[in-house]
Amino acid sequence: MGQNYQIEMEQIIKNLHNEKKKLFLHSCCAPCSSYVLEYLRKYFEITVFYYNPNISEQEEYQRRVIEQKRLIQEMNDARPDLGRINIYEGNYDPAVYFEMIKGYEQDQEGGNRCQICFTMRLDETARVAAKEGFDYFATTLTISPLKNAERLNQIGQQMADKWSIPFLPSDFKKKNGYKRSIELSKEHDLYRQDYCGCIFSKVERTKQMSEGGNN
Repeated sequence: MGQNYQIEMEQIIKNLHNEKKKLFLHSCCAPCSSYVLEYLRKYFEITVFYYNPNISEQEEYQRRVIEQKRLIQEMNDARPDLGRINIYEGNYDPAVYFEMIKGYEQDQEGGNRCQICFTMRLDETARVAAKEGFDYFATTLTISPLKNAERLNQIGQQMADKWSIPFLPSDFKKKNGYKRSIELSKEHDLYRQDYCGCIFSKVERTKQMSEGGNN
């Protein structure tokens, strides 16, 4: 039986005793962040870190970051009493991603290429969080049913040790988190992409759609 990261997060939140700490939250996209922001902003002062150089196409990246900013603005406008959510956009340079995954281009989704990508993004999240004096860092990635929450939490803890800043464990898909993110995406009319972000996941998704259409 693996760890229950949802319970671990709830225990950390309980131990805050209603004192709002500063959280640096890596976000992969607006839809995935929607429920996470709704859930966590009651307990933390949140700055969203939009750092996703794995998104290979600049037009796709810009579309997603615009949606992220729009969602944050709408959530701030709707509930100013919960405090302002801020956003920090990281450096967008796909060449960094391609250099890191060199030799793993042919991996299937969920393989070593994805682990390298997760590590790249969480490493930068932890580095900036430590530099800017945040109390915790976290990621929205665990909300996806297609991503391994245990692996993500292990990487997060490794980066926490590396940069000496606490990692907030999570498994946001628990307690209908993923379902709620879909509801919120509809409420805010968010653009929901059907692939993770890199060109490899796009090609794999296109192939799956094509094969499905032929059945």
